Amino acid sequence: MENKNFVYIQSELASGNLTATKLVSDYLSAIESTNGLNIYLEVFTEEAITRAKELDEKFANDNTSVGRLYGMVISIKDVICYKDHPVTGGSKILAGFESLYTATALQRLLDEDVIIIGRVNCDEFAMGSGNENSAYGPTINALGENRVPGGSSGASAVSVQANTCLASLGSDTGGSVRQPAAFCGLVGLKPTYGRISRYGLLAYASSFDQIGTITNNVADAALLLEIMAGPDAYDSTASTKPVEAYSSLNSKTSLKKIAYFKSALDHPSMDPEIRTASLEFLEKLKKDGHEVVDLDFDLLDYLIPAYYVLTTAEASTNLSRYDGVRYGYRSTEVNDLQETYKKSRTEGFGTEVKRRILLGTFVLSSGYYDAYYGKAQKVRRLITEQTKEIFQSYDYLVMPVTPSVAWKIGDKSTDPVAAYLADIYTVQANMTGIPAIAIPLGKNKENMPFGIQIMSDRHTELDLLNFAKTIENQ
Repeated sequence: MENKNFVYIQSELASGNLTATKLVSDYLSAIESTNGLNIYLEVFTEEAITRAKELDEKFANDNTSVGRLYGMVISIKDVICYKDHPVTGGSKILAGFESLYTATALQRLLDEDVIIIGRVNCDEFAMGSGNENSAYGPTINALGENRVPGGSSGASAVSVQANTCLASLGSDTGGSVRQPAAFCGLVGLKPTYGRISRYGLLAYASSFDQIGTITNNVADAALLLEIMAGPDAYDSTASTKPVEAYSSLNSKTSLKKIAYFKSALDHPSMDPEIRTASLEFLEKLKKDGHEVVDLDFDLLDYLIPAYYVLTTAEASTNLSRYDGVRYGYRSTEVNDLQETYKKSRTEGFGTEVKRRILLGTFVLSSGYYDAYYGKAQKVRRLITEQTKEIFQSYDYLVMPVTPSVAWKIGDKSTDPVAAYLADIYTVQANMTGIPAIAIPLGKNKENMPFGIQIMSDRHTELDLLNFAKTIENQ
């Protein structure tokens, strides 16, 4: 089944050549045949079939009665709440927990008749760059032998890559939608911070987290964003700006002013093949008439340190709620309340999550707060100010998504800093709250995909998507 475009699927549904029931059946078969990739933590088999049949019947009775997403089958990352369904954040600490409500973003999709086919694996509490940190084992990239799919939304990417669904909802705290999209040859969209409500998203770092999408193309990402975006009474950080018609894409955009950082392309961690392809991409933009300018950005090497100080600090606070008392996993070998806390958290959290909680607690501790957390906040402000200045003169900032292609599972497990550096080009968008999209750029000599990233000013998603569509068509 190669129905990888929602417009095509809708045309087939309208003509009677396809039904949602047949679509779900084909996706379920694909899930069965890709079990070895460890994509799904739970497949909503009966629920998806029942919903598809109901929607088909609704469509047959009145083809105008179905929502805009009739025929759209998606997976959801295991950090997004869905009422009466388990949500574990890829962690043992939430084993057996079922959500009491549905995330706002997901509910808006359900209201437009989306079909959810299952809950997919992820790095524990979205902390990771390879989908190797899950309590339920790593997910494997469908391309290449024993390769990571990227993280933390790695299984979301593979679920689309392996054609087990049309799109997937992930979360992006420092590149967790865009990096897996690049590693899997897909489109990953992180909107402006607050453009999509975070209500119902398990928190990692609240001032960075954003729900995003992984799709086969820009048009599907635009449609999903249009439906999910908007204010939400349950999330005070959700933007109240009017939602534009993101799905009304026009691939014939005017000539643009584009900035890039040569220092990023010359960075020691940069793979030569990705560097060459990125430079060729920029040269192509020039030939198309766009103004392309290399800018100095002296804060590049401060991005990762500041990001990890701030996100671990927020994580140590956010994850304090998982204490073994109120819900989730509780150790049985305990004698008092203090021991319940200690043993439940020790046994329930994985190594990487413990590492980040400890780091976060340390940088917030007395005597170290000013030296680490305070300085990182100052760096974040400087990065935000410099980024804002760029967009006063330029329309877009272009960078590679990652410095390398997907590595082999286990290659970075003994060196967490090496894995952290995989986020060097993606964290800027989260530090500053700007939108960013990753689109496929090519494959290396080993046939592993990589992507290019386009960033724009806050709340300029329509322009960003239009430009990405132009590039996608080339």
